[in-house]
Amino acid sequence: MLSICKIYFGLFLFFSLSIFMLGLYFLIFDYCMILEYSLLVLNSTNVVMTLLFDWMSLLFMSFVLFISSMVIFYSEEYMEGESYLNRFIMLVVMFVLSMMFLIISPNLISILLGWDGLGLVSYCLVIYYQNVKSFNAGMLTALSNRIGDVALLMSIAWMLNYGSWSYVYYLEFMKNDFEMQLISCFVVLAAMTKSAQIPFSSWLPAAMAAPTPVSSLVHSSTLVTAGVYLLIRFNHSFSENLMMFLLFISSMTMFMSGLGANLEFDLKKVIALSTLSQLGLMMSILSLGGWVLAFFHLLTHALFKALLFMCAGSIIHNMGNNQDIRYLGGLSKHLPLTCTFFNICNFSLCGLPFLSGFYSKDLIVEFMSMGVLNTYIYIIFYLSIGLTASYSLRLSYYAIMGDYNFYSLSSVSESGFTMLKGMGGLIMFVVFSGSMLSWVIFPTPYFIVLPFVLKLMALLMIMLGFYIGYETSIFCMSHNLKSLSNLTLSSFLAMMWNMPILSTLGVNYYPIKLGEFYYKIYDTGWLEYYGGKNLSKSLFTSSSLFQAFSSNHLKVYFLMMVMWVIFLSLNFYL
Repeated sequence: MLSICKIYFGLFLFFSLSIFMLGLYFLIFDYCMILEYSLLVLNSTNVVMTLLFDWMSLLFMSFVLFISSMVIFYSEEYMEGESYLNRFIMLVVMFVLSMMFLIISPNLISILLGWDGLGLVSYCLVIYYQNVKSFNAGMLTALSNRIGDVALLMSIAWMLNYGSWSYVYYLEFMKNDFEMQLISCFVVLAAMTKSAQIPFSSWLPAAMAAPTPVSSLVHSSTLVTAGVYLLIRFNHSFSENLMMFLLFISSMTMFMSGLGANLEFDLKKVIALSTLSQLGLMMSILSLGGWVLAFFHLLTHALFKALLFMCAGSIIHNMGNNQDIRYLGGLSKHLPLTCTFFNICNFSLCGLPFLSGFYSKDLIVEFMSMGVLNTYIYIIFYLSIGLTASYSLRLSYYAIMGDYNFYSLSSVSESGFTMLKGMGGLIMFVVFSGSMLSWVIFPTPYFIVLPFVLKLMALLMIMLGFYIGYETSIFCMSHNLKSLSNLTLSSFLAMMWNMPILSTLGVNYYPIKLGEFYYKIYDTGWLEYYGGKNLSKSLFTSSSLFQAFSSNHLKVYFLMMVMWVIFLSLNFYL
């Protein structure tokens, strides 16, 4: 009997190939199809469900389905022994369907359904391994994403001014309108939370608490790319000031995550920070006006990042669930195929010539160099490229080169073929998809004129980054500087500029302290005196007095008679 993994693998793979062919057809003939289905007609109000099919949505859908099919196939072995495997697979399927919903929606209401679906299911997946760390990470992920959900709800409210929520009809036409500019600001805020830009970056490494197949799916083509995809759709309505703001934020994110990844020792977190760096790259080139380039890099990045996480999952699985890269080493002897895939993905991530990442990354950097805005953008782009190469080589050095640093008694081998088949399904696309997509998406190539030195600048920075990464790795290994937490600057950089502390303690510490203060002053202070406690004391005293009168004691009556005589005497004399 076929397992649930095999069934969904077959379904997703078939739909992926079919939609890819359809996407190519739409791209070549420049077709666009909008389907409207009337859900409810009430008096003059028509509630419609709108679907948008163009080359962009179809290609992205095919990539998401292809990656998720490989991830589900891979999960069968990775999640082996899991009591509730079917539940896990159904959560992944719900996750993918939410992303599909978001991709084909030209309507803010239906986008919100997909957007919220992603947020909710991602919370369920992050807390899948039920422990305190997972719960904290899940809550941070969910609450960070709620800010974006609220921004999207507010943009829905403002979009009501146009009489319809189908934004595709208004973007360029109403570009200079105040309402559309406000909606654009809200959409940028929503995209910043979903794609984890500064100051919402801390949830992305925290979401590594999820199982590795989920990380592979989340960081390649679903959750974090939803924000970039929304911005690509909305890019026609952005004002110049908004784009400059987005450019600054995304460039800082790219630089910050590159620095953090060079000081991180958790295997999955290094790859998560590299995702953050690439998201910053996509957003910054989108801010410079190259939305097609951003989409191109989105597709190529999805493939090699999914495979990179799958390789990391295979290493973790074989190393007895160990994620610390300082315990790895010499794995090329034990896991040759996994390490080969791992290295190819790392080279593609760096932008080494003629792998898929090179075609998008090199074009992005040359586009930026040719229309250079200012020195800051120029320097931070090239620094970030150097940092990417540096942390990639550092990762390879710790994992693949050197001596084996794990237990003496351990058996590490590529015995399971299901995971290897899942990874093997992606490797050809990691190598060749960049060139194929560049031919398809850019039938007329970008015309870029640069001096010879600037033309080689990207390659020089990659080589320089490789050298720096190699030298720092050797230095740390030889001097036993296995933890840099004692150094103030390095701990500041490794902690993503203290952002996890700011977004957890910074949000809840001071309100809790204020609550404690008010509790002392009011609840156990003046409110207690003028409130329940003192009131009950007064009532108790007065009731005990009346109780004494109603006890029928003779001395009480004599006392009252004496008081009455005194009262009469006073009245008589006055």
